[in-house]
Amino acid sequence: MEIILKEDIIGLGYKNDIVNVKGGYGRNYLIPTGKGVVASVSAKKQLAEDLKQQAAKLAAYKAEAQKRAAQLEGVVLTIVAKVSATGVTYGSVNTATVAEELLKQGIEIDRKIITMRDIKKVGTSEATVHFHKEVEVKIPVTVVAENQQNPVAAEEKSEELVADTASDTVADKK
Repeated sequence: MEIILKEDIIGLGYKNDIVNVKGGYGRNYLIPTGKGVVASVSAKKQLAEDLKQQAAKLAAYKAEAQKRAAQLEGVVLTIVAKVSATGVTYGSVNTATVAEELLKQGIEIDRKIITMRDIKKVGTSEATVHFHKEVEVKIPVTVVAENQQNPVAAEEKSEELVADTASDTVADKK
């Protein structure tokens, strides 16, 4: 079943896209909620007319999306989470957590335009922010243990401890 989308739906398509969906999804969800209409011949003609009239608006919307995407260039998120001894987080780091962390940095983004897999382990992952169908930004997200806020400093300390222990054992042998 062909549907013309009336708004952006992450994972399906963007506003004014013609997408193929299963009949039940179109009839029972998209059409009744006003998120789509059946892509009949007359609806497609109407869509073409609307797109011609909205070309300037769409260009302005894309420029705004690019400006917002420029704010995120070079942003790296470090999220502190409670972690078990095996490195598994209690709960998970998800889009809402990423949106909160961006808000702390002064960048307000709706969690609905962020896509990522839930992070359940300490490490680095990636979140994608979809501002426009042609403007996406990938943000690296690093999850660290609550008691280890600076992983680089912790690695340096552990290397120092190993060096100290090695020098102590050498001194003991003399």
